[in-house]
Amino acid sequence: MSPEERQQRGESSRGQASRIGSVRPLSVLLAAIGTLTQVPVASAHGTTGSGGLSQGHGVIIALVGAVILGGFILLKRTDRITATTALYGVFAGIAITALGAVLFEGLSPDPTYTANSMPFPRSWYQPLALLSGLGIMVASFVVGWLRWPSRPRYTFLGILMGLWISYPYLLPGLASDTHPLGYAIVLGTPLLVGYVVWKDAGSVIRAVMRDPVARRFGIGVGIVLALFFVTVTGYLSFFPEEGFPEEVTVVVLPAIYQLVSWPTLEIAIPHLPYVHIPFFLAVSPGQVIIVGLLSALIGLNAALIARHWRVEERAGMTEGTAGSAAIVGTCTCGCCGPLVAKIAVLAAGPSIAAPLYWVFVDSASPLSAVFIVGSFILFTGSLLYSVQAARQPDQSAAIIPAD
Repeated sequence: MSPEERQQRGESSRGQASRIGSVRPLSVLLAAIGTLTQVPVASAHGTTGSGGLSQGHGVIIALVGAVILGGFILLKRTDRITATTALYGVFAGIAITALGAVLFEGLSPDPTYTANSMPFPRSWYQPLALLSGLGIMVASFVVGWLRWPSRPRYTFLGILMGLWISYPYLLPGLASDTHPLGYAIVLGTPLLVGYVVWKDAGSVIRAVMRDPVARRFGIGVGIVLALFFVTVTGYLSFFPEEGFPEEVTVVVLPAIYQLVSWPTLEIAIPHLPYVHIPFFLAVSPGQVIIVGLLSALIGLNAALIARHWRVEERAGMTEGTAGSAAIVGTCTCGCCGPLVAKIAVLAAGPSIAAPLYWVFVDSASPLSAVFIVGSFILFTGSLLYSVQAARQPDQSAAIIPAD
């Protein structure tokens, strides 16, 4: 075989492998969604139909996904598999874990809590919101002035996040639901976060996204977690519910989601064709903004991890996986909030879950806003930290131009 023929065959093989690799994450995602849609025989919220599925099956699936995730990370750490193979395995583990969590949430009984189970009266909400919001704004100003005097964008972002927490109690009554300031806070958050990321990490992210494997991994993780967010919060559901419409219903209703009221498109279909399961979807601009921002930040973090793994492998490095694991840990921590009350019910009973619900899940609680704001800061900070680490002289290989 001539050298030209060998070169053409090698290029053809690489092109075929690239096409196959690009299909794998999407295939795993579609398989997970397909599995989720095959639950028509199971009734949600504690009742079981002929399929026999229960919340325990969701726990088992989530554990299997966690084992797959941890196993591929360990295999990558011990150099038993290539970085690309590890990334596909990690993605599969994330998708299966998210599927198990969705099944657990959908098949678990909805706990009901009375005002008697509140850890403290709601009269505390206003001072807590105002004090925590003001504290974040003051701390952002002081830290930004002392630590990053040449980057006022960090200070502005901190002030905006503090204002996010305080806003519901700055305006009296129902006026806060439709006030322009509330819309400005929500709409300004992705713009300011995007500016910070573009200014301080744009060049590295552009280089990372030229790597097809890293790009596919980041996009796939972002899509999976976006579906996870909207499903566990009830905006997307495939589970039977009491009072579900008996005919196709499409309405647009105002609904408060993160500070202000948004027009929300609700679609309810009693039986999807072929699979015969109910389908519910609610979409609003506020939901798209919040879920889109969180998923984009997590996806970018995932793409950076993927690129770092691949460059690390080419450079013969093995010590950087721990740093990537720290980023994975921060993302995992930020994604667990919507399930905290139900997991506590399963593990410790309603007496333990009730305070957690009122503190973190109740939409009127300022700590639920702190959780959202903390997620923005956590994911943005993790992204900027990993980019700055990649720019250090001893880790310059992390930003080698993509293949």
